[in-house]
Amino acid sequence: MQHNPLLDSAFEIHWQQFKPEHVEPAIGAALVRAEAAIDAIATQPIGQVTFESTFLALEKSREELGTAWGWVTHWQSVSDGPELREAHNKMLPTVTAFYAAVPLNVELWLRLKAFADSPAATAITGIYRRLMDETMADFRQAGADLPEAKRQRLAALQAELAQITQKYSENVLDSTNAWELIVTDEARLKGLPEHAKVAARKSAETKGKEGWRFTLHQPSMEPVMTYAEDDSLRREVWAGASAIGGKAPYDNNDLIRQILQLRAEKAQLLGKPNFADTELERRMAKTGTKALAFVEDLQRRATPAFQADIRELEEFKARQTGAPTSHLSPWEMAYWAEKLRQDKYAFDEEELRPYFPMDRVIAGLFALVDRVFGLVVKPRAPGAVEVWHPEVLFYDLFDAAGVRLGSFYSDWYPRESKRGGAWMNYLRTGGPQPDGTRAPHLGLICGNMTPPSDGKSALLTHREVETVFHEFGHLLHHLLGEVAVKSLNGTNVAWDFVELPSQIMENWCWERQSLDLFARHHETGAAIPEELFTKMIAAKNFRSASATMRQVSFAKLDLLFHLNTARYLEASDLEATMRADIADCLVPNEPPAPTIIRRFGHIFGDPVGYAAGYYSYKWAEVLEADAFTRFKREGLFNRQTGREFVEKILSRGNSADPMSLYRDFMGREPDLQALLKRAGLAA
Repeated sequence: MQHNPLLDSAFEIHWQQFKPEHVEPAIGAALVRAEAAIDAIATQPIGQVTFESTFLALEKSREELGTAWGWVTHWQSVSDGPELREAHNKMLPTVTAFYAAVPLNVELWLRLKAFADSPAATAITGIYRRLMDETMADFRQAGADLPEAKRQRLAALQAELAQITQKYSENVLDSTNAWELIVTDEARLKGLPEHAKVAARKSAETKGKEGWRFTLHQPSMEPVMTYAEDDSLRREVWAGASAIGGKAPYDNNDLIRQILQLRAEKAQLLGKPNFADTELERRMAKTGTKALAFVEDLQRRATPAFQADIRELEEFKARQTGAPTSHLSPWEMAYWAEKLRQDKYAFDEEELRPYFPMDRVIAGLFALVDRVFGLVVKPRAPGAVEVWHPEVLFYDLFDAAGVRLGSFYSDWYPRESKRGGAWMNYLRTGGPQPDGTRAPHLGLICGNMTPPSDGKSALLTHREVETVFHEFGHLLHHLLGEVAVKSLNGTNVAWDFVELPSQIMENWCWERQSLDLFARHHETGAAIPEELFTKMIAAKNFRSASATMRQVSFAKLDLLFHLNTARYLEASDLEATMRADIADCLVPNEPPAPTIIRRFGHIFGDPVGYAAGYYSYKWAEVLEADAFTRFKREGLFNRQTGREFVEKILSRGNSADPMSLYRDFMGREPDLQALLKRAGLAA
């Protein structure tokens, strides 16, 4: 058989050799081998089972398949096209069915239980005890103890969920890409930053059109919503964004109901009262009710300031326009909020953009992790490593002694073939090996940042800078893993713990000492002037209650869907029902803005994903705001504190309970006050 690049064992991946026709034979072959490995475990004499022949064999059995399928799903997320999509979707049900069937394999489960209940199991300690305990819990949570009929239904249900959530994601991507607005009258662009106009002109040229082209990708849409003086222009763009996933042929409304129905049935099969409890049983929150209580506690604390934010913005607009005070339209929110910010602080976020050229931001990020964590990042020369697109760069990460810990790809700019948002993922997991050596890890970071134009470096917003730092935090969590068991390495942790390593990195984007490492004017090299920095910090918590409440609304919506699913399945109008249920978290706009449900990929774009877990962002914010107080107290660049964070959090993966890891670093459990103080919501 001809060599298939999707099954290549070389550390660096041969992206340029990948073709859609490779997907089916590669994944098919990997599936056959994985199934044979599972069968070998499940058919061994039950009286002769050992730790190596059960738990370790199971750990290794799916490694080839997991790696190859991970490459395919990543490839599709950055290079989507009809042939690749068809190849991916053809194999998706089979792969999903295989993974769903593993914990439902009766003979396999009998052998795992046989060893776990044997006297020999008592001798298993440390990370291997963690593997055994976590595997047993995984199987039970996935339905291993169910009777045969229920196991079969659960496996079928998982396959169906995978296909429906994939279709939901495709609808979001396709409806985003299907919309464009061509402006031919430059007068309509009044107020828009020059970089946004240049990008829009370039976008039109790439499509062979005259004028300025705007899309629903964030770098194109955000400047319009924030700065365009033409109210009708903002309204058109807002209407386009609001319709994502909402109209044929990309309508997600029915898919949402199907996803909720299947998840509720899954919970019922597993003997849980709801899907939220099914998913949160082994996370830090433990139950959906506890997670909702956390979210509603934040809501209560933020409500007075949130209501003050609403009144302040409505009154400001009234004063500026001479009109009576009234609710704003949804397409006016960002525009008038930016006007108010400039009025209060004489601060325009666009003033910061010249100080954040992408190349300097990246160089500053690498300088920071060297100072704080003792890590060295070195780029490979362009062309030295195969990549999936010419804009992709490749780097190696070393420790202070020069040992290569891992490597990674970065892909920062939007393309129509690339999904929205920003993310990190892993491609290979290394770490400590049985022979005492250490293998490097391989990962990636992707985003959809403001792209470069006219041959100049991309100039980022401060929020985009935070996103770069955020995703790099996830990447460090993977690349620094020192866990001998791959499935327990890096980001394979409780979902409400996984955002701690990423979100803590954002803190350095607000500190003068760290900003001076990279925030330099793209033409003069000058640091951010003190006056501008002072205004930036003064404006930091501008409308922070509104930002908090936005996240609360998403988390509450998610938990309500998965705690009280029957209510929403019975509703004649899903959107109206959910909107009414979270109304106290929403800005009272006129007309009311639709909720995010039809384009909420976090909770509907994956069989599980962030479903019942979106609260994790705020939960992890509590953890990271509190953990960062150690750096504030002991020094932003304190190498000892950074080393402890690596040793006690970043390198430990899921080798221990997350709260015990947190206590090990902080010496106590997290304190909510740190987040409230940072957001200006507590004294």
